[in-house]
Amino acid sequence: MTAYILRRLVSTIAVMAMVGIFVFLLLRLAPGDPAAILAGDRATSEEIAAIREQLGLNDPLPIQFVQWAFSILGGDFGTSIFTGRPVLELISQRLEPTISVSILTIVLSVTVGVSFGIVAAWRAGGLIDRTLTVFATLGFSVPVFVVGFFLIYVFAIRTHWLPVQGYQPIDHGFGRWLVHLVLPTVTLSIPYIAFIARIARSSMLEVMWEDYMRTAAAKGASSYSMLFHHALKNAGVPIITVIGLSFAGLIGGVVITETVFNIPGVGRLVVDAINNRDYPIIQGVLILVSGLYVLINLAVDLSYTLVDPRIRY
Repeated sequence: MTAYILRRLVSTIAVMAMVGIFVFLLLRLAPGDPAAILAGDRATSEEIAAIREQLGLNDPLPIQFVQWAFSILGGDFGTSIFTGRPVLELISQRLEPTISVSILTIVLSVTVGVSFGIVAAWRAGGLIDRTLTVFATLGFSVPVFVVGFFLIYVFAIRTHWLPVQGYQPIDHGFGRWLVHLVLPTVTLSIPYIAFIARIARSSMLEVMWEDYMRTAAAKGASSYSMLFHHALKNAGVPIITVIGLSFAGLIGGVVITETVFNIPGVGRLVVDAINNRDYPIIQGVLILVSGLYVLINLAVDLSYTLVDPRIRY
């Protein structure tokens, strides 16, 4: 196990190095002069030359990469071209809304999705199973922004039960914080609930046909014991895998959800940076998101041994 962890850590470093090279080349090898892209269409030649000097674009490419890599390792993600403020500062100011939406989404998705999958497998072929299967198919097929606009229309515009858009920090009151996150969380959770429920159902059904499940039933084991003590534990590896993939997939979903509900999170920051062609912000977010994605995959792989002791690396 120790050797496996060390191998994964080494591979993680290698992956992050390749991601760093890609992110670095994203600006340098883009069509046209990167300094001209950052300066805008109305920039003078003097302004473009100043930006090239500021970014070190006049140096050879390997030297530029080494300087940029050491800056990243030192916590310096550069300065925003549009605002003139440090990129890491801008990202840290937007983390709370994004983390809040992500945590609530993954908690709701895992709780409801796994529960739906277990119930559907328990009542396989019945009305509950067919109903949940239809819900899972629709939830996985309808785009997130369509669900978001529908929920806004029903619960904000028509009934006035929930706020339309915006975000309230948690230090302004837990109730106000939670109320503003209900619609974004539900909107973002629906496709992941459907995805997790489908995988949980199929994994549970596969396990419930095993010989040891029939033996447990013959010995008089209760339905609760069979579902949770026997079936769920042995079906845990695929479920954990899809939960990890769902958590990583939140990165793209948060961008759309924050745009629809006007939440000032990291997703909105990326959208604004793209519109303003603020490449340092885009590079910083890509590096941080890629690192988080790699760490999630590592945590998922290591968690397999806790669910299934038969797995040994």
